[in-house]
Amino acid sequence: MTPVSKNIAYHLKKLRKELGWSLDRTAQETGVSKAMLGQIERGESSPTIATLWKIVNGFHVPFSVFLEEPHLLHNPTEPEHLPSVGSKMYVNPIFPFDPELKCEIFIIQLPPGYEQLSAPHESGIIEHIVVVEGTMEVFLQGAWKTLQKGKGLRFDAHQPHGYRNTTSRIACFHNIIHYTGKG
Repeated sequence: MTPVSKNIAYHLKKLRKELGWSLDRTAQETGVSKAMLGQIERGESSPTIATLWKIVNGFHVPFSVFLEEPHLLHNPTEPEHLPSVGSKMYVNPIFPFDPELKCEIFIIQLPPGYEQLSAPHESGIIEHIVVVEGTMEVFLQGAWKTLQKGKGLRFDAHQPHGYRNTTSRIACFHNIIHYTGKG
């Protein structure tokens, strides 16, 4: 089990117990099957980004909650290094969720040919995309928009959206997520 999978399993189980939710209740709230939730909790399966977003939305917590190492403080002066890209999208927190600022910041790598489509997130979630390496495309309002290094885009994530890399080189971007509806 990867360190990220361990973190996800730990936080899923912890949040479930804190809320007193059974796996059945968690499945109802998240739209993820009871069997899949059990596999994730036991570390037998790693969720896709889309599945993790369903879990995040069901628990009404920021995305980075599931990526944080249990009981460790994140030191933003020592950034995590992204692993070499294979066929997966890599999501690494730069700054986990800050309740005062109501935002979190990630660095994301898209390997060549990779595409990730996301269902709408909860209302009140705004995403900011800033490309730091390569060229990528963002899917919004039924169309793909090309973004090159140094360019950005902001959108309401309460709509279907996605990211893809149609080039032969890695695309890397910062994803800043604001939770405007979280109090």
